[in-house]
Amino acid sequence: MKFLSILFVLLLPLLAKNTLQEAINNAKPGSLLTLPAGIYRGKIVIDKPLIIKGVKKKTIIEGDGKGTVIKITSSYVTLKNLTIRNSGSNHQGIDSGVSIIKAKHCNIIHCRFINDLFGINMEKASDCNISYNYITSKPFAVGLRGDAVKLWYSNDNELSHNYVTKSRDFVIWFSNGNVIEYNYGQYSRYSLHFMYTGKNFVRHNLYKHNVAGIFFMYSQDTIATDNVIEDSAGNEGLGIGLQAGSNFTIKNNTIIYCAIGFFLNRSSFHVGTYNHIYNNKLLYNSMGVKFLTMSKRNIFKGNIFEGNIEDIVNASASSSKYAKDNVWDGNYWDDYQGFDRNNNGIGDTPYVDYLYANKIWLVDSNIKFFYGSPVMSIINFLDKLAPFSKPIVLAIDKHPAMTVGDVHEY
Repeated sequence: MKFLSILFVLLLPLLAKNTLQEAINNAKPGSLLTLPAGIYRGKIVIDKPLIIKGVKKKTIIEGDGKGTVIKITSSYVTLKNLTIRNSGSNHQGIDSGVSIIKAKHCNIIHCRFINDLFGINMEKASDCNISYNYITSKPFAVGLRGDAVKLWYSNDNELSHNYVTKSRDFVIWFSNGNVIEYNYGQYSRYSLHFMYTGKNFVRHNLYKHNVAGIFFMYSQDTIATDNVIEDSAGNEGLGIGLQAGSNFTIKNNTIIYCAIGFFLNRSSFHVGTYNHIYNNKLLYNSMGVKFLTMSKRNIFKGNIFEGNIEDIVNASASSSKYAKDNVWDGNYWDDYQGFDRNNNGIGDTPYVDYLYANKIWLVDSNIKFFYGSPVMSIINFLDKLAPFSKPIVLAIDKHPAMTVGDVHEY
């Protein structure tokens, strides 16, 4: 870093609680402040390039329960090996462990955020590295917690290897070109929530026991690959959602034990764009793919549908005619009943998924509890054997894979 031409090392074993801000004020730009283990008073402002380094997270920067603990207003600031705790509880003020405001090339690495309403708040911050941090919010109901990480008009940042638990959301708003990878999130609301974003990369993340996995709203041109979303909570627990999403590549993700695997609403949104949904595993969910309102121009190839109660669901009558307007090709369907006489790994006849009139569990949430019962199984069997009305075609896959091993890589 070009600002490290002057190295200033602060080593004071008994640094008084009220002198950290004074030490920052007196340090020359580019200095290294190494803080021994201990508790230091928070509500500090860093307005120059600095490195503040603690000792094995035993260096604690503690707020007084009001406002933000550390506010960064300069580029080229690094925080490392710190425990940052006890922010205020004001949502409107975005009380945070750390706020980065209108700065570039800042790093927050190997820090712990404890009892902070918001963990890391970034506003118009770019080219920053947020990695290897542990973040948890205040012990409030999930909707009253702050966000673990919040990006607002912040571009080209790397957010990786962070561990988030019992927070609210991890949100990316009006922000482009960010890399979000190798993060773990649990017991929160939205593991990742995007609004009005583009050209982000989401990969190799693991999310368990949250209300929703990854939700993209009014966003485009993003790649989401190799993520695992498991056991999203509640009867609407979601794996990956697209609302008004365009030109997405969603590939090699695993969604398991969720109420909804993929949720699509008005996607693809922009005329002439397509969403490419390839080689994902949708396993043991209540619904593999749920459509809501005019979702078409989605291309499903090489996906594995196994163990889901329903592979494809339309949530409203107005959307029924749109499900088949998507492309389905080369997917594996565990309820396919065709043959492969030439042994090429592809079914001889197309796979067709129908919407039958008697799927009452889709419109009455109370009946969902009984879906796996013998009575419901008999009703479903009889409805397919002799349907009361002509079923609606939801999807036609002309080249269904016979086994999981026959699925091609797209």
